[in-house]
Formats: sequence, structure tokens, C-alpha cells
Amino acid sequence: MGKLALAAKITHVPSMYLSELPGKHQGCRQAAIDGHKEIGARCRELGVDTIIVFDTHWLVNSAYHINCTEHFKGVYTSNELPHFIRDMTYEYDGNPQLGHLIADEACTLGVRAKAHEIPSLELEYGTLVPMRYMNSDRHFKVVSISAFCTVHDFADSRRLGEAIKTAIEKYDGTVAVLASGSLSHRFIDDQRAEQGMNSYTREFDHQMDERVVKLWAEGRFPEFCEMLPEYANYCFGEGNMHDTVMLLGLLGWDKYQGQVEFVTPLFASSGTGQVNAVFPLPAEA
Repeated sequence: MGKLALAAKITHVPSMYLSELPGKHQGCRQAAIDGHKEIGARCRELGVDTIIVFDTHWLVNSAYHINCTEHFKGVYTSNELPHFIRDMTYEYDGNPQLGHLIADEACTLGVRAKAHEIPSLELEYGTLVPMRYMNSDRHFKVVSISAFCTVHDFADSRRLGEAIKTAIEKYDGTVAVLASGSLSHRFIDDQRAEQGMNSYTREFDHQMDERVVKLWAEGRFPEFCEMLPEYANYCFGEGNMHDTVMLLGLLGWDKYQGQVEFVTPLFASSGTGQVNAVFPLPAEA
């Protein structure tokens, strides 16, 4: 019987890669990088063999998709922000067995999910950025799941999370799940981009994110789950926050009672709100 060992909501801001490079922004995201490394270290200590990433940079217009090919290798430049991420090399191993298990369980629940082993289906930076800091030695296998869902219902994303929990239980191994996406996600306007690297676009979003962080820290998920659709809408949640819906579907939705640990506290990046947050599992809560 498989085991879910760790669940987290994480940032993947491209300024983390920029933070590595010489220049005026060097070191600007060291706290976020350190948070990723800490989560990766915890996964190693827990015996995790595979990391599932809900990637809010993988945009899909029909069905839910699971990238679980045997091997990933390439050089990535962001077509969205090529001045942030350029020529980033990567190489990871996939987990076709687990990917197909997830798709099968999701279809059983009526969710239109498809697992793919297509070498030319590349990973997006919502997966590549955290794997850079957690998995540079290819210690973990990787399964990436589309979470920028443009025409999808929250109820289906929630059911997908439930299916993933069942698939993990049927899998012979130990798994971590990462919801890779922001809290609020209203990008700052272009003329203010440079001075807005470390600030919010709107104070409204900042105050909403502070409230959400407080609810999570106090384990108040009935309130959060009730407000989530409006929060995702009014605060422009990344990928409409389908990654968060999937994560909470996995954890029990509004029945989840864990008091979230913020490995990297709330910070602003180019107008958006970001965290690295570990969601304690029921045995630990």
C-alpha cells in the first residue's frame, strides 16, 4: 500500500532563477529557494520516491492531463518571461505507473483525465522551478499534472484530488504532492515592473492573502473552502487556483484540519502573493 508523505503549496516564481544570476536581482529570492530546498530535504527524510506537481503553468483547454513519460530532459527558456528564465537545463525521471493509476482513478470518478507518455510533451516552469531546487540530482521521479484549467469545474478538480489520494494508496511507494502556484496573482503593470519586483499590485490582494495565510495557520478550512471560488476570482488566483482545489480535494476538502506551516512566509513578487507552505497530514495534525 502506498503512502502520501508530504503535501505543500509552493511558489514557482521565475525570479527564483533570476536570483541565482549575477546582477541587481541576485539573491532576491533566496528565502524561496531555501524553502524549496527544505521541502526537498523533508521529502528525502520521509522516503519519498515520486513528487507529483500540480502545475498552474500548464494551460489546458480540455480535460485534465498527466505528464508521466519515462524520462524528461531538455533546455528551457520561458516564452512568457525570457529575461527571467533562459537556457535552464533539466533532466528528471518520470513515473508512468503512477501517472496511469491517477488517470484510471480519475476516470472512475467521472473526471476526464488522460495520462501521457509523449517525449515531446515538455514540462512547464511550474514544475521545472521547484524541481531545480528539490531534485537537481534526480533523486525523485516526477509526475506533472495540468492545473491551469481554463474551462474546468472546481468539483472536478476536487474529485481529481480525491482520485490522486486513491491512486497513491494503490501505488507501491511513497509520494509527495506539491500545488505549484501563487495566492493572489494580479501582475503589476509593465511600466512599474522594475520597482514592483517585491510589492503587490493591489493592497486588496495583499490583505486577502494575509487573511488566507491566517486561516491556513489556524486550520480553518471550512471557511477557506467556502470562500475559495470568490477568492480565486477576485484576486486573480493563478490558474484560477485549481492547484489548491486539487490539493484540498486530496486532503479532505473542508474536513481537513491541519494547521499549515509556512516554510517561506508570505512574500510579494511582481505584484503577486507567494508562499512555501507545508500542509500537515492527518497523522501529524
